[in-house]
Amino acid sequence: MGLFRLVTGLPGPSGFGSASTAEQVTAGIDASNLTVIVTGGASGIGTETARVFALRGAHVIIAARNLEAADGAKQLIQRTAPASRVDILELDLSSLKSVRTFADKFLSMDLPLNILINNAGVMLCPYQLSQDGIEMQFATNHLGHFLLTNLLLEKMKSTAKKTGIEGRIINLSSIAHIHTYNEGIWFDKLNDEDVYSDRKAYGQSKLANILHANELSRRLQEDGANVTVNSVHPGLIMTNLMRHSYLLMRVLKVFSYVLWKNVPQGAATTCYVALHPSLKGMTGKYFFDCNEEMPSYWARDEKLAKKLWDFSEKLVKINLVKPE
Repeated sequence: MGLFRLVTGLPGPSGFGSASTAEQVTAGIDASNLTVIVTGGASGIGTETARVFALRGAHVIIAARNLEAADGAKQLIQRTAPASRVDILELDLSSLKSVRTFADKFLSMDLPLNILINNAGVMLCPYQLSQDGIEMQFATNHLGHFLLTNLLLEKMKSTAKKTGIEGRIINLSSIAHIHTYNEGIWFDKLNDEDVYSDRKAYGQSKLANILHANELSRRLQEDGANVTVNSVHPGLIMTNLMRHSYLLMRVLKVFSYVLWKNVPQGAATTCYVALHPSLKGMTGKYFFDCNEEMPSYWARDEKLAKKLWDFSEKLVKINLVKPE
């Protein structure tokens, strides 16, 4: 992706670019027969993504840790789309127990599931472990979504088979995936506080989002399932995600203001990849500014993706917290 296109907002091959908004990239699309889950839909680009889905007629499930904020997002959506169908379910992605509870509750609603937007995350937080004993950025950004996706996958496959409508899973990654640890994923040092870097740990978790999408895409293709999986970089947007580095990001924005997006622009790539008919059958790809881009070397490593999958499977089955 050329810097000129990013700065100017000129469209790429898709017809859209960095200046495109979520409403623009979904104009004319009827999503009234779709059910979508948006994790982290209570704020930022998650709320805008949920709003645009609702505007296009989809039944939206906002999955959020903060139920009060989620209710505020629901009210906002219903003001702009009075006929919208929006439900809220509690989900804390840093807790494997919460992920399982969420999945059970959703499945008990006996709804179809066409689209899963793995949007929620944390960024550049100080070193801490989740209640399952896993480094927080990896636990929240990757592992929670890994478990959630697997728990909902049969529902997505059966919905696609029953309706004939292609299911789509979108992992929100980041260009930050290029700034990770030396081996890509530090499997043996995941919880090592002595070598912890908030920036590299964030990059590692965002790399994991792409590797997860790629490996799941490969498995679904082998299975013949009518479900695609892609990853996206939404762009630089000042949202609550940056609460742990707000001052630093404000300073950075002063010197790189031409690269930053507003929230409607930040939600555009997610909505484009999730809804646009031109991407039918497109899977295992990485998108930036509504156009396919080439991710890093590590992100294209099939052996690393398989290793991460196996590692993640073990983590979601084993509680790393040592007994008292």
